[in-house]
Amino acid sequence: MPLASSSPALTRPDGSALRVLVVDDEVNIAELISMAVRYEGWEPCVAHTGSKAVSAAKDARPDAVVLDVMLPDFDGMEVLRRMRGLHPDVPVLFLTARDSVEDRVLGLTAGGDDYVVKPFSLEEVVARLRALMRRAGATDRRQSNRLSVGDLTLDEDSHEVFRAGEEIRLTATEFELLRFLMRNPRRVLSKPQILDRVWNYDFGGQANVVELYISYLRKKVDAGREPMIHTMRGAGYVLKPAE
Repeated sequence: MPLASSSPALTRPDGSALRVLVVDDEVNIAELISMAVRYEGWEPCVAHTGSKAVSAAKDARPDAVVLDVMLPDFDGMEVLRRMRGLHPDVPVLFLTARDSVEDRVLGLTAGGDDYVVKPFSLEEVVARLRALMRRAGATDRRQSNRLSVGDLTLDEDSHEVFRAGEEIRLTATEFELLRFLMRNPRRVLSKPQILDRVWNYDFGGQANVVELYISYLRKKVDAGREPMIHTMRGAGYVLKPAE
């Protein structure tokens, strides 16, 4: 089944996108969380060390931080201490492989707002981030949530899709696939990434289902027009405005 969030998008009070700083020295984990953040309509910023995290917090002024406890230079507790000197009120969600009560209490008493124990689900991370940012003043975006890439537009509320003003009718799965591509414009997405986010489980060796649905989308989105959906051989697929 496609993964679809029924929760309204969260924004800053002025309507601009929320920024989430993701700090983890494991590149794959940081990338997965960043993609989940983008899928929610938020803007991710990534750091893989404590020092870079502190610099990123200063430059990006995030609305929330996902912070791994174990980092290569100094630990998450020290990162948190330095961040609090810059942004006293930014909510922080700790990621920790330590599941003892003492470690959890240590993180919270150090100033963290919540924690998730590895291994975790992306849905849990997103749900906890939503709760933290809502308490910090983020608001539900009730107006139409519309994505636009070039002359292609997608309305997340009405599920209407148009290209150059012409309506494109999609099945539920085609819509979810196009939405994921449009939330990551100009970004190459691998078949495993697409399977995990659109179908929400691993097909194992049956990744050709992605190829099949990409071909369906091309027939509807690109037919008779300059192509927007491109295959990057050996890497995946990317959607970008027609040239």
